[in-house]
Amino acid sequence: MPRSRSATAAVALAAVGAVLVGCGSSATSTGGGSAAGVAQDPNAPFEVWTRSTEATAKVYEKIFKEFEAKTGVEVDYKPIFADFDKQIQQRAAAKDLPDLVVTDTGSLGVFTSQGLVGEIDKAGIAGGGDVVERAWNNGRASDGKYYAIPFSTQAMVTLIRRDWREKVGKPVPKTWDELTDLATAFTKDDPDGNGAADTYGMLVPGTTDRGYLGWWASSFVWQGGGDILKQDGDRFSVAVDSDETVKSVDYLKKMFCGDPKLVQPGALTTGTNDAHAFFETGKTGIYVTGPYMFGRFDKNLGKDKYEVVAAPKGPAGDTVLGEGENIYLMAGSPRADAQKKLAEYLISAEAQQAGMKGDPTPVVRLPVNSEVDVKAVYDDPRWETTAKVYADSARPFSSVPNFQPFRQQFSETLNSLFSTCSNDSKAELGKLAENLKKELQTQGMAK
Repeated sequence: MPRSRSATAAVALAAVGAVLVGCGSSATSTGGGSAAGVAQDPNAPFEVWTRSTEATAKVYEKIFKEFEAKTGVEVDYKPIFADFDKQIQQRAAAKDLPDLVVTDTGSLGVFTSQGLVGEIDKAGIAGGGDVVERAWNNGRASDGKYYAIPFSTQAMVTLIRRDWREKVGKPVPKTWDELTDLATAFTKDDPDGNGAADTYGMLVPGTTDRGYLGWWASSFVWQGGGDILKQDGDRFSVAVDSDETVKSVDYLKKMFCGDPKLVQPGALTTGTNDAHAFFETGKTGIYVTGPYMFGRFDKNLGKDKYEVVAAPKGPAGDTVLGEGENIYLMAGSPRADAQKKLAEYLISAEAQQAGMKGDPTPVVRLPVNSEVDVKAVYDDPRWETTAKVYADSARPFSSVPNFQPFRQQFSETLNSLFSTCSNDSKAELGKLAENLKKELQTQGMAK
């Protein structure tokens, strides 16, 4: 009789962080992801989670069905969007993690610091040599070792209501000043022609949930020459109170506190999933977001009504956030061989292309496999723009063991500054800097 998932997990997660590296078929040599000494059980359920909406879950389902047909390995698939991180922590506390998880690169620090994943041997992953090195960096932690396998990459791009821009007679913005000028026109000059003052320039997912406001603001901070942390060798110092960061934050604050306000009502409590409707229903005209929104907006707004451009340059350039999704081989799995097989399939050219062809939303945005041609698969200049932005201007968050506390505290400080319209950004960012210095020390990364 097959052993139940929970019965196996009780033994498997007894040493959740003790993961060995190698390649082969035993529990201790599968390319990473299984705890040392975990009893393997080919009859145990093979549970796979993705951070997915209903639309993206359908794409994953097709990919997993193809994997099952090719390998005979059955996938117990659970797409989860709401409270994904909370549910992972609940399962970790119950010593019953899923076997494999596909979620964003921001989870790397949490998973490694808690011992929920183990080191990955790149050489032990079939097809790993076809994965571009820059994508592999998404799975590399601050110690220089790899704890995840990249699945998809992306860069933030700027979406603009083309029809509105033409109506108000403004050019495609190339600089911050031109971006502000366009956002102001979208707010004041009735771009939809309905005679009502009901449009806004900038769409901002400004909630502090998971540090979203800090996530959105990061590209602007870098474009202004600022940063949250500054790396020096293998150590970091706090840069969130630098003059460049303060100026960047003040530039953003004018969007929330100026006359007119350029952001949508309720921006500081708007989550990403709620934000999209403001753009597609004609309430806002500029949205800095990822390319995963193209399919939805094509369908709900119309492909001809908006354009995709690289970020307008700030005082220090056009740097934007570049991140993506990783494949995490979770510790304590009784199905180490299946973990490795699925990971190798997901980075194959076949699975990468299938993920890119998701309708309306791809789960692979920019492929990590160098054999996949973005232009040939998408045949869409917007994706070529995204690929160029990723290659030329994208960067990730700092590679401290766990960046989430830094992003969260930065988000909360910004939210407070923008909600109160405080005139002393320098002082508030200075207070934040002291807290971030303590966090750096706690993580052992202070310069």
